[in-house]
Amino acid sequence: MLNLNDLLVFVRVVDHGGFAAAGRALGIPKSTLSKRLSELEKAIGVRLIQRTSRSFAVTEVGRDFYRHAAAMLIEAEAAENVIKGRLAEPSGTVRITASLPIAQFRLASILPRLATAYPKVRIVLDVSDRFVDVVQEGFDIAIRNHFAPLPDTDLVQRRINYDPAWLVASPDYVRERGRPSRPEEANDLDGLLASSSGTIWTLHNAEGAVAQVAPAPRYFANETVSLREAARAGLGVACLAGSFCAPLVESGALLRILPDWAARGVTTTLLMPHRRGQLPSVRAIADHLISELSQQRQSADQIGAD
Repeated sequence: MLNLNDLLVFVRVVDHGGFAAAGRALGIPKSTLSKRLSELEKAIGVRLIQRTSRSFAVTEVGRDFYRHAAAMLIEAEAAENVIKGRLAEPSGTVRITASLPIAQFRLASILPRLATAYPKVRIVLDVSDRFVDVVQEGFDIAIRNHFAPLPDTDLVQRRINYDPAWLVASPDYVRERGRPSRPEEANDLDGLLASSSGTIWTLHNAEGAVAQVAPAPRYFANETVSLREAARAGLGVACLAGSFCAPLVESGALLRILPDWAARGVTTTLLMPHRRGQLPSVRAIADHLISELSQQRQSADQIGAD
């Protein structure tokens, strides 16, 4: 049976990229860490880290071993927290990954409040529009917007909301071109479009009816803020996520066209690795994010109904 403390030493040495930094973090002399690692390598019969006075490199088998050792430490931490109970104050680092729009328009106002509510939790937000491997890159929580269902994975998936898209235009544009009451009356309105290949808007209403609107292409931008600002400037009609438009619709800066109809929207889902999701800090942050993001959606729905 391997010594769990030796696994901790190995993982922390890899995490910190060397014995000196790991020793400072753990408060243990680097000579002691080197001795413990040597004992671990002797016990398993392989070299995990190639190290000289000038170099430090994790071997291929060491990288594989690290993934399992890190998982074991997470399980040990989770087990310890189960013993401490649910009422223990959440603490530690929670790493969150999200795309730029989610970070800017959804999380920017929420995360500072959560950091204040949980002073012993360190929140790390990584904003990226690239594909992120949640497990391999060590994230605790991922928040993703998606049109199609997410594939089945080993991640815990907690759906937050579904955000249908609205047709919106400026009051000046509506005064000039009129406000259609049926989808067919919206054909040939000036379209502010995200792609030159998607020039048809497919709409549905609460009764399940489906209709298509073919706007006249007027302006193209593959970024939502640019389309929103073009709509505010009176260039035409944009098809944008309801929660994104809701504040401007509420203020009157934009008007909703065909308010009984909506286009296909985006689903927001929170994902967590099974192991990390057991930790009180991760669970607390995840629960609050789901609650707050759901409230944002409910507020948008109320504005849309008004």
